[in-house]
Amino acid sequence: MNKIIIYQIFTRLYSNHNMTRKEWGSIRENGCGKLNDFTPRVLKGIKEKGVSHVWFTGVIRHATTTDYSHYGIPRNHPEVIKGRAGSPYAIVDYYDIDPDLAVDVSKRMAEFEALVQRCHKTGLKVIIDFVPNHVAREYHSIMRPPGVRDLGEDDDNSKGFSKDNNFYYCVGEELHVPNTLNKILEKDAEESSASTKQPLMPYYEFPAKATGNDRFDSWPGVNDWYETVKLNYGVDYCDAGGRSTHFHPIPDTWKKMLDILLFWQSKGVDGFRCDMAEMVPVEFWNWVIPRVREKNKNLLFIGEVYNPGLYDAFVKSGFSYLYDKVGMYDTMRNAICGGDTAEITRRWQETDYLGNHLLYFLENHDEQRIASDFFAGEARKGLAWIRGERDDAEKPVYALCRSGIWRERHGQGRFQRYRRPHHHLRLLGYLEPQRRGQGVGSHPYVA
Repeated sequence: MNKIIIYQIFTRLYSNHNMTRKEWGSIRENGCGKLNDFTPRVLKGIKEKGVSHVWFTGVIRHATTTDYSHYGIPRNHPEVIKGRAGSPYAIVDYYDIDPDLAVDVSKRMAEFEALVQRCHKTGLKVIIDFVPNHVAREYHSIMRPPGVRDLGEDDDNSKGFSKDNNFYYCVGEELHVPNTLNKILEKDAEESSASTKQPLMPYYEFPAKATGNDRFDSWPGVNDWYETVKLNYGVDYCDAGGRSTHFHPIPDTWKKMLDILLFWQSKGVDGFRCDMAEMVPVEFWNWVIPRVREKNKNLLFIGEVYNPGLYDAFVKSGFSYLYDKVGMYDTMRNAICGGDTAEITRRWQETDYLGNHLLYFLENHDEQRIASDFFAGEARKGLAWIRGERDDAEKPVYALCRSGIWRERHGQGRFQRYRRPHHHLRLLGYLEPQRRGQGVGSHPYVA
């Protein structure tokens, strides 16, 4: 098998040439990359770097403060959105494309479908995010296929837990959103009033739904995922006798998630990066993955799993690959910052029993840019390890290339002053092909 190299792209920033970068600026002020910017020429350039798969981050429609109501898209309340553009992991419609990424908003799905076709013609496969643990607080699908029931549409919100509910409820309690964004909300309220001629009222949710990071009360804090709500897979986290599971007959949420995966598979998607997969019961994955693969046995499932104690169970459930963040990534980072490189050998020996089921990376959208002074105190330290220009650099690079798949962030290999990999990044930077080829065996790698 050829090594899999996945190239992660934060889609809205990849081709955005707007240099304004205004803090709390609107899309009109700061600009946004588009799906159509990935022309055959651009995709060919990515392919020529040795990439096999492109992971387009943030393409499914998520909550945003941008007003698209003139396209029939409901407005979202700024009190339950983080940032102006919103988080790509606070999905507001599983069956829709982010309108920010479309040249013609009314044809946004067609533009995504055309992008998938261009990728395939170039020899690239397409990965998108599947976010199964939580959705945006104001989730409402306007683009679901006929006959598909919406999440929460049939819930009995008089019950804190019911196997047939899609959400968890804090019965008799109103949601209290963290009061930390007064100035920001005042500005959004002014803009909302100007465009709608009506004052922006405080966000109201009753009964409160449980928050995405397993917060089962109505008072999420500012550090909680308060803009999201937890999905119910048949686990009662607040059972009087302790946590209990209710998987028979099959919970309603399982069926709806299967429909969503099959929908995107029908669009030509070749794989799913499953956000916070370990927060969803492994029994669901055992059930859903074989069913999705009935139409494409080679479909990739990549799991964000941080607990090494769960690795074996998730691999056996059907996942193609799992993040090795707390093992290899953290060890590699410690080595770059002056730690013992011998620890890298111990780390890969600990997970040899998993074979080729681990995904390795030097950075992603959750981690700092390796070639930045925030990572190791000096950007050149990180870049030297990427390129193998230090005597002791070969070991961590080889560790990441010897097995598993490799994922690279767009822009990786360039000096950055920015703390996070994707912020304000427009130009591509890759590992040099001759460097990448050294020490690469038969396992996949994420770029």
